[in-house]
Amino acid sequence: MTHKILPFLILLFVIGNAQNQRFIYEYKFIIDSTDRENLEKELVVLQVNSKGSEFYSYQKFKMDSLASIDVDKQIHNDSEIINPKHIYRGKINYTVSKMYPSFETYFKTFMGANEYKVSDDRKPNWKILPEKEKVGEFSTQKAETKMYGRTWTAWFCTEIPIQDGPYKFHGLPGLILKLSDKSSSHIFELKGISKNSGREPFKVDPRIIAPAEVAINQKQYQKLFLELRNDPGKTLRELMNRNDVIKVIGEDGKEVDLAEMLRKGEQQGKEQRAKNNNLLELDLIK
Repeated sequence: MTHKILPFLILLFVIGNAQNQRFIYEYKFIIDSTDRENLEKELVVLQVNSKGSEFYSYQKFKMDSLASIDVDKQIHNDSEIINPKHIYRGKINYTVSKMYPSFETYFKTFMGANEYKVSDDRKPNWKILPEKEKVGEFSTQKAETKMYGRTWTAWFCTEIPIQDGPYKFHGLPGLILKLSDKSSSHIFELKGISKNSGREPFKVDPRIIAPAEVAINQKQYQKLFLELRNDPGKTLRELMNRNDVIKVIGEDGKEVDLAEMLRKGEQQGKEQRAKNNNLLELDLIK
């Protein structure tokens, strides 16, 4: 009897607090389509309130929180050493924000020397199907769409009245609990729900010059993305061509030769480009 009551109580909690929740998904993804055995996993969060949602890496959120504590300590101690141990090194280096009720969507990411806020007005055109499936304790219904150069299957829950989902996906009559593309290269599945306590903004060390946020649209983003993908040394080369004096100190405390750094960066960029061929938004490169 207890086992039947518990899911019902969980459902009541979720429905009653639907506009003030943090939905935690497991994201499985394959970076290199020629190496499908190498499956990456990361927890991601869809944070929802009455005004909209924000989608981000759970690991990055934790590392940013620890880094902010470090910044406070370093400023208090008047330290000149910037501690890199809590720098996030995961794969999800972007956030997605959606504004309710219009679902105006913004993708934020770092490229080159800037942070970009990319407006994306593309909307999924869903085909709702009769199939039903359990995702955890929730009853869901199937839907399909074609977006970002892929065919997607979503399982949504009408008992959670939020027309949202992981990444940029939205527009179904209930929260998307599970989402996968046809090749099973990108899979999101709900793993947990918690009360939304709000996400504190990352505290930047005032000694670091933070990159400017540049607002662009999706077409401008794709053009810039391809430029940097095809020329990974472009940003550093532009910095070197300025009149400013630039010094980079390595982990050993010695000054790094910028020409050598550029050469290595270009080589590594080409290697990464060859492996990073299975993007979620496949139509960025095809």
